[in-house]
Order: sequence, then structure tokens, then C-alpha cells
Amino acid sequence: MKTAAPETLRLRLQVGGEVQGVGFRPFVYRLALDLGLAGWVVNTAGGVVIEVEGGRERLADFETRLQSQPPKNARIEQFQRREIPPVGATGFVIGQSQGGEVTTRIGIDTALCPDCLRELFDPTDRRYLYPLITCTHCGPRYTITRQIPYDRANTSMASFPLCHACAAEYTDPLDRRFHAEPVACPECGPMARLLDETGQPLPGDCFVEAAGLLRQGKIVAVKGLGGFHLLVDALNPEAVARLRARKQREAKPLAVMGLNLPSLRRWLNVDPASQTLLEGVERPIVVVDPAKQEPWMEQVSPGGVGIGALLPYTPIHFLLFHALAGEPSGWDWLERPCEILLVATSANPGGEPLVTGNAEALARLGGIADATLLHDRDIVIRADDSVVLGGRAPVFLRRARGFVPRPVARLEGGSDGVAFGGDLKNTLAFSRGGEIFLSQHIGDLDNGATVAFAEESLTHLLHVLDLHPQWVACDLHPDFRSTRLAEVFAARHGLPLIRVQHHHAHIAAVMAERGLQGPVLGVALDGFGWGEDDQPWGGELLRVDGDGSMRRVGHLRPVALPGGDRAAKEPWRMVVAWLVQALGDGALPELKRRFANRPLLEPLVQRLLAGKETATTTSCGRLFDAAAALILGDVDNRYEGQAPMLLEGAARHGVAGDFPPCDITCGVLDPTPLLLGVLRGQQGGLGVADAAVGFHAGLAKGISQWVLQAAKPENVTDVILGGGCWNNRLLTDAVRMQLELHGLSVTNASIIPGGDGGISAGQVWIAVMKQ
Repeated sequence: MKTAAPETLRLRLQVGGEVQGVGFRPFVYRLALDLGLAGWVVNTAGGVVIEVEGGRERLADFETRLQSQPPKNARIEQFQRREIPPVGATGFVIGQSQGGEVTTRIGIDTALCPDCLRELFDPTDRRYLYPLITCTHCGPRYTITRQIPYDRANTSMASFPLCHACAAEYTDPLDRRFHAEPVACPECGPMARLLDETGQPLPGDCFVEAAGLLRQGKIVAVKGLGGFHLLVDALNPEAVARLRARKQREAKPLAVMGLNLPSLRRWLNVDPASQTLLEGVERPIVVVDPAKQEPWMEQVSPGGVGIGALLPYTPIHFLLFHALAGEPSGWDWLERPCEILLVATSANPGGEPLVTGNAEALARLGGIADATLLHDRDIVIRADDSVVLGGRAPVFLRRARGFVPRPVARLEGGSDGVAFGGDLKNTLAFSRGGEIFLSQHIGDLDNGATVAFAEESLTHLLHVLDLHPQWVACDLHPDFRSTRLAEVFAARHGLPLIRVQHHHAHIAAVMAERGLQGPVLGVALDGFGWGEDDQPWGGELLRVDGDGSMRRVGHLRPVALPGGDRAAKEPWRMVVAWLVQALGDGALPELKRRFANRPLLEPLVQRLLAGKETATTTSCGRLFDAAAALILGDVDNRYEGQAPMLLEGAARHGVAGDFPPCDITCGVLDPTPLLLGVLRGQQGGLGVADAAVGFHAGLAKGISQWVLQAAKPENVTDVILGGGCWNNRLLTDAVRMQLELHGLSVTNASIIPGGDGGISAGQVWIAVMKQ
């Protein structure tokens, strides 16, 4: 009796997500060969399409392994399967990429993989010490891609024809460099060189010479994945001071790069969650606490507000550390602690966009860098280092290289559109096919170059996503540059413009990320946002529902905003506003004692008493400014949020006492009793640290009571914390603990920045929900 032949089936599989440029097709090819299956796999604008033919059991095994064991950088987010008639195929092939409507996306830029790192320092490998070594599992993706499908012809590597050896690897499905679009070698690829400050080549090995300059305290500009860094010896205070002076970055913290985790742990406390981020393929800057305060740290991060740390992620970084370590042989040195620590800060003079081009670097960095280490691979779109606040529950401060263009949220339905965000920490957001995509960090739209970068990013992402917007969203503020960009874009394309209140967008961004439909109570605390009453808001209690609507349930007590925008840079003005509001002319003696060097003090007090400072604000950011100037002394904000950050740093060393509680009346949270309690405590000899922690504890208690009083009548149990003030860990942890003890669910941003870098995503969510 004959045994029945095994049943032959054929499947058509469509796989979407992050499946291009990550070795997915070679993985499919090897899997099919291993199981003896026939068919083909191709890249399309929608992802990857596979047709595979064979026995039922082997096909089932193929599907299981395809979804459970993909390449480490792949993300399967859509998987469609259907049976089709078998065609009697033999063999399995990788076909040519196909076009069509774009629904997939480009992969992220990733750190050098262990295999390439080993080859980089293997004297027998043909890519030994090659500064642009890469493979399917690592290197640039987003920052070199002009359009998808992600093929070499659509990247900045198109101008570098492959040599015979690289072509053999590129076309071999079993090779690690199969269709690795940036693949190259010293024979056919871009090269690195070191130029002096006049643009002339420096003789000798460029990495050895650059290392020598760094040891001498010189500043070296280095081209990375998404732009240039400025590097200098972090342990040399004079060199760091020179960098600050040349870059005009007087006080803002600088990031430091160490060779490996043991090198960072010599100086810094790296918790497990921060370690995971630091060593991940995305390689962000992670803000962690010092192990103990060292003299060099005050120059790198004044005031002890945490230090941003990162690990090397390009072969150029590793080659620099190799030269700084004395060019050791082998690989053991990569694991040992290294005494070298480098400041690695973005090369963006004057707060303008990151430098990316070689000629641009020589022109814009000539007065800053003593030498420039560059290479010939063009950066198509700039992307700063991402910055994450480390700790038990990390949060993004800046989302850029390594994470863009991954989607940040999913939506149920809704048409495609674009949101223009705000003016500070600007990002753009895009709705496409039920997903929200956030652009890389663009920056503050306070100069023409950054506005031009926003327009460049808009054009690039619309093209890369193949997006045809049906609507445009923007901030409610009529004079924001982002609003004007949105108005022009909407008018040019004949699209409806949806204006979204700033703090509403803060809360909606978290709802989008977490998939919450509402109703929620949102506590939006930040420095500034235009309110529905045409006044500056910033301390808001909002109810947001699933249809995108918002109602203001409460707010901080309004206080004068003396000098308007100047108050955000000169916190003493906010102390004057709060104390004059509380004590009238009785505040003047105390104010004169504290701010005797401010010639405008008495005229300002008189204007306040006469009611001539008519602009008011409910801003929690300005409240923190007032507390900082009250407790720390007459400090200025030389960068956004500096004084509150210093206040948080001081509070970490104090013991909280009992201050009078905030007052809550008809939804208005009044911190006046708390501020007066701090003042009287200081008059009684209370120290800076104890006053700082007492203010944090008192405000957290007041906010918690404020929310609890509103939650019951609103019949809401979900609470969202949105806005930049929640980057303050002391405040966030205290409020979360108190609300959760009363049975409320508390959520804040995680992968979307909690500050203004996330409001474009909130604008998208509101626009879609209102459709």
C-alpha cells in the first residue's frame, strides 16, 4: 500500500513594522532553506512580502519561528497570512524591491554591533581599523535615507560603488552584510580625515593625532551618525571652560562619554534601568547621579543636577578611545575601565541646528574646534543624541537619534495629518495609517536656522512616510512660529487647521502613548502655554474625554508676571510678584534685603501695588522659579529650567519639615501659605536643603489634595501627569505615591517627551479624536 504524499500548501505573508534594513530578508531566506521550503521574499513600500511553499508542518514551524525569532533590530507589528494555490516552486530566492503605497518605515540608527567591533580591531580582517565599518545589524539607517524602500540607491551611499569583495558580501544571502546598504571597506567606501582649524589636512594617523589634541586640552569636532559632536577632555576643567566660552554655553549641562560601563561607574551611579538604556542599540544620553561630587563635575554640570552619560556608538568613537588608550592590541581593553572621559556635546553653535555637512562644519565650527575629524558619508537628515532621564522609570527629555522614526502611539481610525507642536523643544508629529510618528528633536524656534530645519524635517518625513495630510494641527498661541508655519502649510495645501490648547495637548500626548480613552484628570504643569482666556497658563487641572474634548477643572492661583518673558529668565521677579500679592508693601523690606543689587526692584514693587502689571500667569514653572530665588538666592535662568533644577538638586540633601499647606478653594490651588512658610522658616534659620525639600513636599501634598478633591465629583480614577515640571523626580514620585495610596491610577509620559517635545503628538491625538 502506497503512503500518501505530504500535502503541499503555499502561503502569502505580509509583514509590517521595522523590517527593512535589519537583516529580515536574509533571516527569512535562511529559515526557508533550513526547513526545505520554496518561494521568495521581497521588500515593498508596505514592508516585507513572503510567498512560501511546502508541507503543512514545516510551514507552521516557519510561521512560528518567523514571529518568535526575528533579527534583534526587527519589530514585527503587522502580520497578515493567507493561503494561495501552490505553484510547484523549487528553491527560495530574495527578489527585487517593489514600490507602491508606503506603509512601512526606515529602521533606526543603531550602535556598532559586537561582530563589527571585533572585526574593527582584528588585524587579519580586511576592515581592520576602518572607521565606517557596518553590517546589517548596525550603523546608520534613518539619517542616510532619502526615501523608501530602504535600498542603497535611496541612501547617501549611492555614490560609493561596491568593490568586488563588498559586492560579494552584499549579494550573498548567507552573509551578515547581505543588502547592508551602508556596507563599504577601505577599497570602495568613504574615508575619515583630520583637518586643522583652517581646513588643511593634518599629517599622520587621524585618530592618533586627534587623541593627542584631546590630551592637550584641545577641542575636536567629530562627525557621527546624525551630526557633529564637540569633544574635549572632561577631566580638564580649563579645557571644558574653553569649550563653554567658545560655544557660548555658559551653564547648561554637558554630556560625557566613557569607553564602557565600568569607566562610567567609576564616577556615576548607574542603576539597572539606566544600564539597559546605555548599552542598548539606540545609545541615548542617560542622565544619572554622580557617585560622589568630584571637582570636574561642577564645570560639566554646574549645581550637581545630574550628569548625562553615553557610551561610544560609532566605529570612529571606538577608534578614538583606542588611540587615547595607547593603541592596545586585542580586545580585552574594551572591557577594562578606562581613565579617559570625554565631553561629547552637540556641535550646534548659538543654539542653532546641529552641524551635519563637512563644509558646514569648517564654516560654522572654525572658531570653536581646534581640529575637525570628518568622513565622506553624507548625513541626509540631522538627528541629535536622544536624552533620557534615568532611574526606575526612565522618561525622555529629547527623542531623536536611535528612536526616530519608530512610531510612538497607535490610533483607532482617523485620517492622516500633521501637527506642528510648539515653539520650545519643537517636534513635528504625523498621523499615518493609525500610527503616530514623532520627528526627531528640532529645537527652539527662536532663530531662522531652526525654523528652516523644521521645514526641512517636515518635507523629509512627508516624503519618507509617503504621507498626504488631510488636516493640520497647531498650538493655540497666535504668535508662535510653529503656528505660523502651520497656517502657511494649511493655506498652501487647502487643508483645515485645528488649533489645540497647549496643556490639553500635554495630557493628550500621554493618553496617546498609553492608549487611554478617557475620561482622565490631567495635571499639566509647565512654564508657559497660551490659555483659552488669552492668558498664560501653566498650572492646570483638566478633564479630558475620549472624544478629544477638554474642560478646565482647576488651576494655580494667578499671579502677576512682571516683565513678561523676562520673568522666565530672572526668577527674582516672581518672588516679588508672590510676596507683594501676599504681603502688599510689607514685603518691601524683605525683598530689599534679598535683592538689593536689582535696581528695578522698588519700581517693580510700586507697579505691582498700583496694579500696573496686568499680565498674570498660573504657571507652575514660574512658581518653581520663585521658590528657587527665595531659597537659593538671586539666581538667574541662564537656560530653561535652570533654577528649578538647582532647587531639586539642593532638595536631595535636605530633611522635610512641616510648612503650612497650600490652600484649595473652588478648584484654585494657592501656594501662598507654603511660600510664606518657607520664608518664615528661613528667617528662623532653616537651611537651604531643608527649605528646598520642604517646598517640594508641601507642593506635592497640595497638588495631591487638589486632584483628590476633583476626582470624586468628576467620577474619574485615571490621572495623567503632563508637562515639563514633571521631569522633577522628587515632585513626581511624591505625588504619584500619595494619589496611588488613595486608589487612583497615575500615568505620565515615557517614550514621548513629557515636556514641549511631546505636544505635537498630543495635537495629533486630539485632531483624530475630534473627527
